[in-house]
Amino acid sequence: MNVNRVLVVDDSAGTLRALRQVLGAEGYDIVTASRPQEAVKLFESGPPFDAVLADLKMPGMDGLQLYRHLVALDPMVQFIIMTAHGTIESSVEAMKEGIYTYLVKPLNTDELTLILAKAIRERQHKVELTSLRAEVAGRYSFHNIVGHSLAIRTVFDMVKAVAPTDATVLISGETGTGKELIAKAIHFSSQRCQGALVSINCAALSESLLEAELFGHVKGAYTGAVSSRNGRLEAADRGTLFLDEIGHMSLPLQAKLLRFLQERTFEPVGSNVPRTVDTRIIAASNREMEGEVKAQRFLPDLYYRLQVIQLNIPPLRERREDIPLLAAHFIESSASEHTRPSREMCREVIEALKSYSWPGNVRELKNTIDRLIILGQVPKISLNELPTYMVQQSSPSQEISGNLLKELPPGGATLQDVQSELIQKTLQLFDGNRTFAAKAMGISRKSLWERIERFGLS
Repeated sequence: MNVNRVLVVDDSAGTLRALRQVLGAEGYDIVTASRPQEAVKLFESGPPFDAVLADLKMPGMDGLQLYRHLVALDPMVQFIIMTAHGTIESSVEAMKEGIYTYLVKPLNTDELTLILAKAIRERQHKVELTSLRAEVAGRYSFHNIVGHSLAIRTVFDMVKAVAPTDATVLISGETGTGKELIAKAIHFSSQRCQGALVSINCAALSESLLEAELFGHVKGAYTGAVSSRNGRLEAADRGTLFLDEIGHMSLPLQAKLLRFLQERTFEPVGSNVPRTVDTRIIAASNREMEGEVKAQRFLPDLYYRLQVIQLNIPPLRERREDIPLLAAHFIESSASEHTRPSREMCREVIEALKSYSWPGNVRELKNTIDRLIILGQVPKISLNELPTYMVQQSSPSQEISGNLLKELPPGGATLQDVQSELIQKTLQLFDGNRTFAAKAMGISRKSLWERIERFGLS
């Protein structure tokens, strides 16, 4: 077990003796210095200190000047000022520079030991966060996708396996899970990385506009078509076309896309002359595509063509161990983007972020961090800066504990019986909305759909 080292700096020999005795009895390794210059030498030559306790008024160099010297040597130093009543105002000003806190003489030993223990815990937390950021920058980042959970590492492995091929890929996942980032990772890990990655959101355009954007048009194809224009399929020749929210594409357009996947040819709007391009297709949807096929809103043949490889991106609530990594990554990127100072998360903030359900997934987490960075006034993010609903959100299991299974039949119930009833009641609660029901039960839409099929609840 490591013993925490504390440096005590004061020009009073009596104060040094008393603090060595009090803090030594608490198990600290106490090193003392009667002059600030001596403290600087100890800091430079010896093992690192976990905390420094220094008087504010000392000859030659005051406590604030000493802090500036020491923080240059160790940015994570926890520095506590001891001060008399008459110098409290200057101590408060010193805290704005980063000093941990100040204590008023004569010292209250109980208060001193509590504050010192807390300061050292926070230093340890700083060290953990620094390590976390290093991990994000290194081994836990893949094409700007951050995570170390088994769920996301499985996705990374599939991306690495499929990227060198020309296989069509269908990426499924809830809104905000990072489907476009996965598409970028596939493209830039492929042999097509020198070609263009062209994206189009199928939900953002009307049927006619989407057709023209996708396949291009010839002059006079429709009112306003004063010249011919290549579509995005052609713009992605020798590269990759990413079709986001493909579940919104109309059936006629689906048929044209299917023809391209089968024959590698297409016709621009207003033309009957086939064109050929070498374009890889990656599609994505937040809809349950099997359900769309069954509902006859999506062509089965196109679905099977697209899902040669299917990647399911887990929602953030199913990879909670990635939340500290993601938050640390977003803090650094947001601070850089908005030219703001980086900030630290206290342990309570991390726990609150891990406990929240994140219906908006990684995108919601990024937006939350952006807000904390832009509006932050102090170096440390506190719990009261988070939205109330994030802090106060209770676990669904806590709310229903002891109530869900109150009326078991005499012979008990199978797990399938319990799951079937839970699914039916949750769907009723959300008026049949499967997205909301899946989120409430903490599973993906795909998992919910599979259980509905398996239990014959459709």
